[in-house]
Amino acid sequence: MTHFRPTSILAGLALATSVFAMNAHASDPTTPPVPPVFPAEGKIKYVARDSIEEFKALPEYHEPDWVTEKFVKTGKLPPVKDRLPKEPLVFKTGNMPDGTGVYGDTLRHVIGGRPEGWNYGAGQSQGWGGIDIGLSECLTRTAPLFQVEAKDTEPLPNLAKSWDWSPDGHKLTMHLIEGAKWSDGYPFNADDVMFYWDDEVVDPNVSPLNGATPETFGVGTTLKKIDDYTVEWTFKDAFPKQYLYAMAYGTFCPGPAHILKPQHPKYSKNTYEQFKNAFPPEYMNMPVMGAWVPVEYRPDDIIVMRRNPYYWKVDEKGNQLPYLNELHYKLSTWADRDVQAVAGSGDISNLEQPENFVASLKKAAQPDAPARLAFGPRLIGYNLRMNFSANGWGNPDERSQAIRELNRNEDFRKAVTMALDRKAIGDSLVKGPFTAIYPGGLSSGTSFYDRNSTVYYPFDLAGAKAELAKAGLKDTDGDGFVNFPAGTAGGKDVEVVLLVNNDYTTDKTLAEGVVGQMEKLGIRVVINALSGNQRDDANYSGRFDWMVQRNATELSSVVQNTEQLAPIGPRTSWDHRAPENGQVDLMPFEKDLVDIVNKFTSTQDNDKRAELMKQFQKVSTENVYNVGLTEYPGALIINKRFSNIPQGTPIFMFNWAEDSIIRERLWVAADKQGKYELFPQQLPGKPGASGPIN
Repeated sequence: MTHFRPTSILAGLALATSVFAMNAHASDPTTPPVPPVFPAEGKIKYVARDSIEEFKALPEYHEPDWVTEKFVKTGKLPPVKDRLPKEPLVFKTGNMPDGTGVYGDTLRHVIGGRPEGWNYGAGQSQGWGGIDIGLSECLTRTAPLFQVEAKDTEPLPNLAKSWDWSPDGHKLTMHLIEGAKWSDGYPFNADDVMFYWDDEVVDPNVSPLNGATPETFGVGTTLKKIDDYTVEWTFKDAFPKQYLYAMAYGTFCPGPAHILKPQHPKYSKNTYEQFKNAFPPEYMNMPVMGAWVPVEYRPDDIIVMRRNPYYWKVDEKGNQLPYLNELHYKLSTWADRDVQAVAGSGDISNLEQPENFVASLKKAAQPDAPARLAFGPRLIGYNLRMNFSANGWGNPDERSQAIRELNRNEDFRKAVTMALDRKAIGDSLVKGPFTAIYPGGLSSGTSFYDRNSTVYYPFDLAGAKAELAKAGLKDTDGDGFVNFPAGTAGGKDVEVVLLVNNDYTTDKTLAEGVVGQMEKLGIRVVINALSGNQRDDANYSGRFDWMVQRNATELSSVVQNTEQLAPIGPRTSWDHRAPENGQVDLMPFEKDLVDIVNKFTSTQDNDKRAELMKQFQKVSTENVYNVGLTEYPGALIINKRFSNIPQGTPIFMFNWAEDSIIRERLWVAADKQGKYELFPQQLPGKPGASGPIN
């Protein structure tokens, strides 16, 4: 990875305002300002999709010597060739920046999350920060696609090694990897896939962590088992290749049915709540298909994961992956993650908190700095989402219902977006050429972004107040805040509850900025700051008026989770879902968005797809579907001792950098390896047992 010195950036901090030349009081919609030049942005080296991996048998296989000596020769494990599939997934050497590696060492993460348990498919968080990505494997894989040209970005095979479409395009036959095993040695097959689909995704009483629903894979879609290594999808639309992206992390990552099924209410006397909580954080050695297995959990201290002896991926020399023996997740704060990565007491961080940019750049520029740092494109955006459901989602009270009716009023939305001084919002995070004005809609860093199709309502407080008056809102009691019309919510002040993630300083800073700027408009905003898991629960259940949300994959990659761009089904949208009756009360422009998204997912013509996203961007931003706040680049911080870091890795595009860098391929030269392993020469034990085994 290129090591950028921050000299040119720091020298330009005082000039930042010049790049936003614009008429601050022009009410007429226009295109957004051109983002400022950012010299430290890393450049991606593009490769062919088929140059990354393949499935094939190799003449011989290898593993760490200590595994052979302590576990194979003593009869505790079968030989490595018998633990691998018939045709393992092989990472190609030509796509490895530093080639095949050597075994040993530890990757030390620092995270601000806390694990709820290991039942990912039932909605439990593992604490984020890359833990779930290290444990879970999914039907397809998308994170490495950041290095593939847009025209070649079909998802990579993973648990599904290949797939075939029927001539009419309504059926998709997926061939699963044959002979792969869970980390406890139990065979992986179609039963695991079908349990996830039938008993977690389709079961209305279970909510997988990333909100997977049947509609995620297309309304009316079905899935059935053909044989142990074959499943068949049936789609309503022809050739909906878009849903291959929805089969990647984290929406189709099956868990171990042989462990989960006995706890499911359909097959036991458990309640759904008991099923969800059947595998608490203290439950160690949970079987996984990922490269590492959780073997140690100390509350508010650390999670330790050891190499999976049954991992089903190898390099071209036949070395079973991963190269790294151990992963650490120190349980601290998200801000501390950056600090420790820069200082060298942690090894990796997604530098996504702008408040830390300048200090991190200065530290990384020092000759003896332990970490290297590189920024990617502006793919981190924040927006203000409004709850558009007016027919019952979340069971709103009278005040909440009145707010939702306002959210559905175009004049009200325009008032809100025009009252936001986005330059000031960006500067509240960090001064300089880092942040850019973001009107909403697609991220400017995605290949589908078109500036000329983006409608931007410039900051104009007087114009915003005029729009508010058009929406029928006046300050009738003279306290500085507009009131609901008489007969609505008692004619009280318009008070909006703003949902925000309490785990991130950036989220809270942006929320406070919204509160202050809305006060000038005459709207009282009250912050409801919840931790990540609680905040997600409030979001998914519809218990919010507005929420500050960091852009998800659909706005940064477009081709992944595309169904979330609009309420095409009762549970696809972040901010407009249906109540129990399944009816989404679409506004006219939302119907247009739904139509555009459905056309996008059904066509394979790249030119048509690009044009459709231009239409989406115009309709979305013109109607203020989501209120953009600011956007900025992120930077990957990685300790210099690690090899095989792809050039220009974005911290978030198709997925987070923890997956984009393909951690199972990371290695550390023997002369650079540290003594960080807490459980050297040990492997995961039996499910539920405490700790690893010798």
